[in-house]
Amino acid sequence: MTGTNISAEDYEAFRRFLEDACGIVLGDNKHYLVTSRLNRLIREFDLGSFGELMGRLRRERHSKLRERIVDAMTTNETLWFRDTYPFEVLRHYVLPELSKKRPMQLRIWSAACSSGQEPYSISMTLQEYLASRPGSLPSNIQIVATDISPTVLQAANSGIYEKMSLSRGLSEERRQRHFIQRGERWEVRPELRSRVSFRELNLLESYATLGRFDIVFCRNVLIYFSAERKRDILTRIARALNPRGYLFLGGSESPSSYCDAFEMVRTPHGVVYQLKEGFR
Repeated sequence: MTGTNISAEDYEAFRRFLEDACGIVLGDNKHYLVTSRLNRLIREFDLGSFGELMGRLRRERHSKLRERIVDAMTTNETLWFRDTYPFEVLRHYVLPELSKKRPMQLRIWSAACSSGQEPYSISMTLQEYLASRPGSLPSNIQIVATDISPTVLQAANSGIYEKMSLSRGLSEERRQRHFIQRGERWEVRPELRSRVSFRELNLLESYATLGRFDIVFCRNVLIYFSAERKRDILTRIARALNPRGYLFLGGSESPSSYCDAFEMVRTPHGVVYQLKEGFR
């Protein structure tokens, strides 16, 4: 099946479905992306065409097929310590600033965590920071990692990775220090995993059950949303942050056009956004 098998009507209907389901806005010419990601599902569910798939979506409002489609369209590859600088900013600026306040606990949210590389990279950064500055952070450190895809969350929660995936952004020194070899695969060490909990969450839904955070990572996610959705997500993230909390976004993302709750902080290692004084 190729992109030409999608009628204009079905493609528009699919675009509406995807935005309503998870906020992703597809462009006008993403036919190949859609078919390449959904071909396997069409075969698995014994559907003859994209048109049949859309017909089933219309009939079954809460089916396993809907969940699998969102899963297929939102699952993206990721890297360990992606872009490097956010973790340098975290280690050399944000954690020292927070340690001055001597908080009773530290809570970090990794939104759209995919297969777990980001939250585990955060946990490694915390481990390395504490090794150089013992006792500077509270003993109660929680990293809440969320994603819309139950498939990637299951893999992330296992903490087990193939050697090939570890080569994407992870140095040999960090692999030896933070992982335990299990045959052909490698497992995140228990002291790193114990800080991280994984939960299924659609960013379009309420964040109330997550609690409040000192730091939020929401990186390379907003680019997929409409301006209205970006505004809503950023405003609700601001409300989920503790006073003067920190927000990490992707390198091409900025809150300035959508939410005035944050101010940019430039550090020698890169940029982070901080909740403005008095915001509530």
